[in-house]
Amino acid sequence: MSPKVLSSMELEADFDGEDISSTDGLQELWPLGEIDPKRARFPCCIVWTPLPVVSWLAPYIGHVGICQEDGAVLDFAGSNLVSVDNFAYGSVARYLQLDRKKCCFPANLAAHVCERSYNHSEVGAAISWDEALQSGMRRFQHKYYNLFTCNCHSFVANCLNRLAYNGSVEWNVLNVAALVWFRGRWVDKMSVVRSFLPFLTVTCIGILMAGWSFLVGMAAFSALLIGWFVFTVYCIKGLVC
Repeated sequence: MSPKVLSSMELEADFDGEDISSTDGLQELWPLGEIDPKRARFPCCIVWTPLPVVSWLAPYIGHVGICQEDGAVLDFAGSNLVSVDNFAYGSVARYLQLDRKKCCFPANLAAHVCERSYNHSEVGAAISWDEALQSGMRRFQHKYYNLFTCNCHSFVANCLNRLAYNGSVEWNVLNVAALVWFRGRWVDKMSVVRSFLPFLTVTCIGILMAGWSFLVGMAAFSALLIGWFVFTVYCIKGLVC
């Protein structure tokens, strides 16, 4: 009986299938560790902590980072600086663990599982979670930090686009902030206290000193801040990284 001769197309299909299965298998072989706030370990999580002064006036604003598979936090903490395992502005107060199965880790162009393979390749595809984060870190190590145009949310959004998380490469500062705020979990009760107590204190002092007009001023501040990001993200492409 003569041996079966495989065509080049069949060989390529087998090779591609082997790449995909090996990638999936690798994720199964290396399960994530437990979330451990005491050791500051949050595997594959987006993490959040309040910012000094800014969060006192707008508690929904904070500093965010994204964590490696071993739980170490990466965060864009300043110009040309991405901190590793040294989360700026204090310990994690809020976190959201992401599902690696919702990411796209293509070994080649044909192995994309997201619907926007070409867009994913343009923003920078990766074959693993940590590789995507390392690529994002290398890029932001050469960027200047600016609260209004290039901040910590920009870094996390860039990493999510490299992961094509949830099939999307349209992550930005706004939907990253909304994702953490509406779906994140508090680490403990003290995290809630330190996130909102300064805001409540400033609000009470402001009302006592300036009356209810202080609340109008705070509302105007929030409206201007949110309006700036909505306008620059969706109307002026490329201004916010």
